[in-house]
Formats: sequence, C-alpha cells, structure tokens
Amino acid sequence: MQPLRIAVAGAGMIGRRHMELIATSHACTLAAVVDPAPASQVLAQAYGVAHHVSLAHLLAGPHPDAVIIATPNHLHVTNAIDCIAAGVPALIEKPVAHTMAEGHRLAAAAARSPVPLLVGHHRTHSSLMRTARDIVQSGVLGPLVAVMGSALFYKPDSYFDEAPWRREVGGGPILINLIHEIGNLRSLCGEIVAVQALTSNAMRHYPVEDTVAIGLRFANGALGTFMVSDTAASAKSWEQTSQENQSYATYPDEDCYTITGSRGSLAVPTMRMKVHDRDTDRSWWKPMRADIAAVTRDDPLARQLDHFCTVIRGEVAPLVTVHDGLQNLRVIDAIAVAAASAHTVEIDPAPIEFIAA
Repeated sequence: MQPLRIAVAGAGMIGRRHMELIATSHACTLAAVVDPAPASQVLAQAYGVAHHVSLAHLLAGPHPDAVIIATPNHLHVTNAIDCIAAGVPALIEKPVAHTMAEGHRLAAAAARSPVPLLVGHHRTHSSLMRTARDIVQSGVLGPLVAVMGSALFYKPDSYFDEAPWRREVGGGPILINLIHEIGNLRSLCGEIVAVQALTSNAMRHYPVEDTVAIGLRFANGALGTFMVSDTAASAKSWEQTSQENQSYATYPDEDCYTITGSRGSLAVPTMRMKVHDRDTDRSWWKPMRADIAAVTRDDPLARQLDHFCTVIRGEVAPLVTVHDGLQNLRVIDAIAVAAASAHTVEIDPAPIEFIAA
C-alpha cells in the first residue's frame, strides 16, 4: 500500500508538529507546506517538498490525498470548504470554526458532500482519557457530584510575536485552549447545560482575555469549576501533567482534573483514586481506600494521524466529526456570552441537527 500524500496548511506551532509526525509515519508522507510566510518556504525546502502560498494555489494543481488545516482559526471554515469542493479529505484543527455561524456554514457544506472531515480534538485519542472515562462510567465513584479543573500555564511573549492574531479576539485561551478542556469534560462528565464566566486581560492587556473563571452545570446534575489562564506560572494543565507531549516540561505529581462522585474521587492524569468501599459507612471521619489506576501513555496526535489515514482510505468514519466540534464550540460560545453579560447562560443539551440543503 502506497503511503498517503498529506499537505499541511499552516506552518505555525501545531502545523510544524503535524509535519514532524508525518515525517516519521509509515502510513503517509508530507506532500506540501502551505503558508504565505517566507519562513515556511525554508521549512518546505528542509522537508524536500513543494511550497504553496495559499490553499487555493495548492488545490489548483494535482491534489494531495488529504490536507491538514492548521491555519489561523478564522480561516478554518473557508479552508475546509475549499477542500470539500476539491474532493480532498481534511483534518481541521480545533476549533472547527471561530464562530457558530461559520460552523453552521461548514456543517451545511459537509452534509452535502461525501468528503470526510476529521476535527482535531486530539485528546479524544488519548489513552489517559480512555482510562479516566472507563473509571467514571464503571460507577465506582458513584453518581457524579462535582468536577474541578484547570488549564494554568504561562505562554512566552514569542508565542504571540510569531502569530499576532493570538493577541486579538478569538485568539485567546478560551478558543485555543479551553475548547480542548470542554471536549474532555463532556467526554468524562456528560453534556454541559449551563455556564457562568468571568474573564480578565489584566496581565497582558491584549484585546483578548488571558484568564477565565468558569462555573458549569452538567445534565446529570453535577457542578463544575474551571480556571484557564495563559499568564499563570503553574503546572496545573493537561500539557504539563499528561506527559503526552515531551515538548513541555512535565510534573508527574500534578493533576489538572478532580472528578468526584458520592462514593469516591479520581484525580486526572495521575489516576489517583480515593473510594469508600461500603455505601453504608461513608463519612468524612472514615478512611477511604486509596488506589492508582494503571495507565499507558502515548502521543494522541500520533494516534490521531493514524486514525486520519484510515479515514482517508475510507476504512473508518471520523471519530470526531464537524458535529462533535460544534458541540464543543457551542459551550465555548456560551462561556463567552456569559462572561460578556455576567449572566448564567443555559445550553440546550440536545445534539445540533444539520440537514443538507
């Protein structure tokens, strides 16, 4: 079987990571680099592949087998629709769109076409998440009561200098980072039906937020709190605790989520558990059994690439669809509205329905 030829549109941090993974894959090869920045031409030369200044320029010639869209958020929908029109499967980096209106536009186009689209919520492919989800769904923690989560880290000035759009509305931690967390929380705890939020840009003073405090209500009655900040010197983030991406400093004693039920609690990703073994003898005066669930760690981005290759070949359906990406975006949109209005925003837990025109 010939390796698939995959082009990467967007030569920023995540685009370069995709290129590295493609270069080490047996299932695919890098076909081209698409980016208008002069530095991307040097990158293409280093990989020995073609360089294109735009996706339209790439698609005007012989098509690759697929495209990974890692362009700025506001280009995701237009780029994906261009791929649909060309009949080229695409992996769309999260967020699937930068607004719900744009997301609906993409969903309508996707519903009219057989071209497969995979959305890059790569933590869906994480073995850590699978283990945590299995524990929660097993019932050992009892009915869920509460979840506490955080994504606290410090992004250096260079992160914003290399991509100035990250300083503007839509480029902050709500859309770039929190959307990953929403995907995790929905996977672990169920649908989110109401949110409250406070935002601040007091540290960086950019037009976009740098810190957010969020309250959550889940459809099952559980409540949650979440803190996200890209200007907080902390290790309590998925990147710095999961050990899935060795580019980040890691702290194996730290957790970023604590999920609590009426019988016990689970800390993620250390998988430390504390559980009352007997329902009739639960009390804060009584000791709980302490345990650590066994886990395996691998790179979910690499697993996602493997899955994408099987999607391109038509062997499986996309694990994360445009619909799934929009469900996460709907919660993010509600958080932004809640922060702007200082009101609780209710979210319809029913799946969004799309009908091809």
